Amino acid sequence: MHEPAEICFLFDVDNTLLDNDRVIEDLSAHLEREYGRPARDAYWTIFEDLRRELGYADYLGALERYRIKFLHDPRILRMANWLIDYPFAERLFPGALDAVRKVAAWGITAILSDGDAVFQPRKVACSGLSAAFDQRVLIYIHKEQELAYVEKIFPARRYVLIDDKLRLLDLVKRQWGARVATVFPRQGHYATDPAILAAYPPADITIARIADLVKMDRRDFVR
Repeated sequence: MHEPAEICFLFDVDNTLLDNDRVIEDLSAHLEREYGRPARDAYWTIFEDLRRELGYADYLGALERYRIKFLHDPRILRMANWLIDYPFAERLFPGALDAVRKVAAWGITAILSDGDAVFQPRKVACSGLSAAFDQRVLIYIHKEQELAYVEKIFPARRYVLIDDKLRLLDLVKRQWGARVATVFPRQGHYATDPAILAAYPPADITIARIADLVKMDRRDFVR
């Protein structure tokens, strides 16, 4: 086993490095424009049902279920090509890659994301994030349940988790305790929902946007 690194920075993807809310807005507008509002609404209903069932967003899985339910409406199947070809690199938050490069000088950097086994890796690759992290990418169904494997793959004395979901930051903090510094970029709908903000304790560090990491010093994460 490799000697543990002093510090490992773990980055979420959706609404942390990449503006996934904008992707969803674009997809919703595309569905309505190309296939009509009923098809759009039916797709999102199936999507939310599947997310509750699986615990993560599965855009292509929802499309498969739409196909089964509306077998004689093949038009929406063209949406798969739209999703696969989406310009994800254009949806990276300003300064996201600069933030990754900044902290990479202090330790290991890696992606730790939730998602399906097809679309999420495609998003990470096409956005340029896989290359930015030198292919250090972990995608689980429930990442907070896989911390033991994270430690085996990226052993470190201390971790920093950057994520837009307070729920996940709290769960990881409960497991890793003082070994982890949690960073909460207030981006995306989860990070601005008053009910969510009231339901969980604050992160160790709160920043307005991911680009604010560039202004920070290594000592901010190891206190």
